[in-house]
Amino acid sequence: MARLINISQAKRLGLPGRTSLEPVSGEIGSRVTVRIAEIPVPKPGDSARGPHLHRGFEECIYVLSGEGTTHADSGEIPIRPGDIVLIPAGEKHMTRNTGDVPLVLLCFFPEPDVSGGTVEFSSF
Repeated sequence: MARLINISQAKRLGLPGRTSLEPVSGEIGSRVTVRIAEIPVPKPGDSARGPHLHRGFEECIYVLSGEGTTHADSGEIPIRPGDIVLIPAGEKHMTRNTGDVPLVLLCFFPEPDVSGGTVEFSSF
């Protein structure tokens, strides 16, 4: 059955360095996960968060607004609105805001529970 997911009901995640909402996941019976991440403009003295990876599933990132750089084991990718970044399973990555407005990302995972397969690191 088709249904409307209201963003006000999205699960708020306590992920480092970003505000993350998870409106779609296995918690509502979905077989995929959709997250909305907002990465703030860095302030002087802010420490960069470390990378993470996803075991057994890829991540597809669509840039809604702002500018940034996705840092991955395979290199750096400058990003801006309308860009799509596909991160393979098992590749360490993180995205940083390089602009002067919040960087907003829509992230898709072909997995109902992302937390079980995500590993956070303090640095590359």
